[in-house]
Amino acid sequence: MDTAALRLMKEAGLPGLALAIIENGQVSYVKAYGLRNVEKAAPLRTDTVMYGASLTKAAFAYMVMQLVDEGRVDLDTPIERYLRKPLPEYSKYADLASDARWKRLTPRMLLSHTPGFPNFRFLNPDGKLDFKFDPGTRYAYSGEGINLLQFVLEAGLGLEVGQEMQRRVFDRFDMKRTSMVWRDDFAANVSQGYDETGKVEPHDQRESVRAAGSMDTTVEDYAKFLAGFMRGEGLSTRARAEMLRPQIAISSAHQFPTLLTETDARNEAIALSAGLGVVLFNGRAGPAFFKGGHDEWTDNFALCLERERRCVLLLANSVKGPAVFPPLVDIILGETGMPWRWDYNPPPVE
Repeated sequence: MDTAALRLMKEAGLPGLALAIIENGQVSYVKAYGLRNVEKAAPLRTDTVMYGASLTKAAFAYMVMQLVDEGRVDLDTPIERYLRKPLPEYSKYADLASDARWKRLTPRMLLSHTPGFPNFRFLNPDGKLDFKFDPGTRYAYSGEGINLLQFVLEAGLGLEVGQEMQRRVFDRFDMKRTSMVWRDDFAANVSQGYDETGKVEPHDQRESVRAAGSMDTTVEDYAKFLAGFMRGEGLSTRARAEMLRPQIAISSAHQFPTLLTETDARNEAIALSAGLGVVLFNGRAGPAFFKGGHDEWTDNFALCLERERRCVLLLANSVKGPAVFPPLVDIILGETGMPWRWDYNPPPVE
């Protein structure tokens, strides 16, 4: 595996890669390859802080399901019932004032990427938030939806999501180098990001909590979270099962761009569907779920097989992960039936 990882990295021009394997709900292997900082020839380590990107969403969903267990959040209660005033009366959501569909939104829709929003409002030419389709009717990946649920928890329930994530997730699993915002003690051992051309992008020192993707973490830490989730810790059996229950079938040919209407009939054969905070499919090893995390300088991926309680976690400090992840996952887990063609667009070369 190590030989294959190094070969694939060299072929792809991937600066750094961190890898973890979970077997039977326990972290069995953790390794880092390459460099966290090419310019300084600084090696990537298993305790190097890396940008978690959208892996944040799975951890956030896990935290929300604890609130569901406690009866503080009901997945199907419209979010307006949690807020002190109508959503458009908050300045951040004033764009929705002329569209009453916001009243239909529920935590379930926000966690399953079915609110009808674009991924982010800044992708619209006018930069305003709007509905692209009726809430609950189709899957379209939306960071806006996840951030809205954070807003509901904070403005409606009076919670500080950063503190709740720290207490309910990071502290629970002894994730000492994980945070929803930048910490100065990360600076001595942090990874830089690299774009398609190899140009460096300094690690963003995020000052605001964003449930859609502000988390900094390490491969050691996030592997602890995945292992704990596979053991069923921190959630009732019912809440965990709800996270991994198909909420809506996914018919889109690709996950990104999020609003494409092209479909792919192969999705039905593997029961590709949205869970809560993760994506589900039935593969050669039975039920599985996965979550990625990407931007122009980062590529992360986690895949877990439910029956075997096995996972693989991959964190890369470059956007070139799609050239490395599929073959490496096959080496570690065997042929899983993972729908790479859907997760990546364009799909990786086979």
